[in-house]
Amino acid sequence: MEIDLCGAVIRREARLAALQVPNASPTADAANSDMYGAAVFYACDQIKARMKHIAAWNPHSSFAELTKACHMERIDLSAHGFYITPDIGFDWEDGKGSPFSYFTFEVAFAEVKRHSLEIFTQGKLTLSWTLAIPLIQLLMLNSEVGLGWIALEELKWGDSDHKWIRPGHSYTSGPGTYKIPTANDIPLKLKVSLLKGVQNTEAIHSSKAVGEPPLFLASAVLFAIKDAIMAVRAEEGYHDWFPLDDPATLVRIRMACVDNFTKQFTAPEFHPKRSIIVYDPSGVL
Repeated sequence: MEIDLCGAVIRREARLAALQVPNASPTADAANSDMYGAAVFYACDQIKARMKHIAAWNPHSSFAELTKACHMERIDLSAHGFYITPDIGFDWEDGKGSPFSYFTFEVAFAEVKRHSLEIFTQGKLTLSWTLAIPLIQLLMLNSEVGLGWIALEELKWGDSDHKWIRPGHSYTSGPGTYKIPTANDIPLKLKVSLLKGVQNTEAIHSSKAVGEPPLFLASAVLFAIKDAIMAVRAEEGYHDWFPLDDPATLVRIRMACVDNFTKQFTAPEFHPKRSIIVYDPSGVL
């Protein structure tokens, strides 16, 4: 956190604990910046108001000198800040209300070639550009979200088509048994830009949270992959609809691209079986 306090820029990094805020809300993605950033801002405002009185009549050339003067005058240089998001609430019975303080908007487009992938995204204004852009990139590519969710991580459960897995149990329970994104999976062209000149009066420093919103941007990759497969199938004279489930793994992509190789094993309308877990109240699959 960076605060301008009586002409001095203060940078402070601290871990939140119940010792400082007994009833703090749980941290979740970039919502921290909205809640705790505003709380810190209000606390600093309290300290700043006390210090201004001393600064008005006490000559000083540095923040350290002003702090010492405040100390000698027995000025309280600690404060407690607490922030509650205003004007939010929702009636689930009537289906009316304002559950969120503001909304985020993002857009992405992906270009898929046979041996490459290009992703371009545009987001909104944020508190820290140096943190937001890597976060957007991470969520688009990360394990369990983004590109991993769209094109790599295929879950396998014990069922009639996977008899080598114990019934009802997940085989892909960690990175040792399923493919997660690595540095080699990052597109050669991955561009992220944030919208400039857009103010958000509902959050500190006109920021907007950058947490889960980038997740679904990766769906552009899934649809781009399917569009590329359509072009390949068209070359073979197939223009009808065909299934492509998420995740679009290499095997599913290869089998969907109809050619002389795939024709030896399956029909053009081949639909790979998915491994899913079905809830059975009796406990028997």
